[in-house]
Amino acid sequence: MTLRLRTAHTSDLDPAELRSARALLDDAFDGDFSDEDWDHGLGGVHALVHDGAGLAAHGSVVMRRTRHQGHWLRTGYVEAVAVRADVRRAGLGGRVMAALERVVDRAYDLGALCASEDGAPLYAARGWRRWSGRVCALSPSGIVRLPEEEGSIHLWPVPSGRPLDPGHELVFDWRDGDVV
Repeated sequence: MTLRLRTAHTSDLDPAELRSARALLDDAFDGDFSDEDWDHGLGGVHALVHDGAGLAAHGSVVMRRTRHQGHWLRTGYVEAVAVRADVRRAGLGGRVMAALERVVDRAYDLGALCASEDGAPLYAARGWRRWSGRVCALSPSGIVRLPEEEGSIHLWPVPSGRPLDPGHELVFDWRDGDVV
């Protein structure tokens, strides 16, 4: 099986590639991938793995702002990671993540993602660390705590980043749909 990995900004993907990525995500999440979820994965860098049957894996990293101890950090937030059902457990998720981690390492102060139970082992095996502190968001009405997200946030140790203290909250910028 010949695999081809491509990274590209959303603006460099043609409509057919975007439709293929959306279809892969809809299938991978059993129809539980909303329009807001799709929107969250746009506007950044995509990693796409193609095989002989088409798009086999996808993920993207977009810029967000995260506040910690009074400092706003430029955050590479990983979104929309999925692998086609017939090629799961073949290392394609790792290839996508390696490409996205390279972007995070070179362009951001922090890497972050919200992991499902199924996805968490992949991220942990790659060195993503579960955030044990409080998770909040800067909502239109001020800072709100997101206790339902605590335990699912994972951070990437950016080489030039400073250590974060779980005794202090992470405050993510606001967005429609799932905030983190």
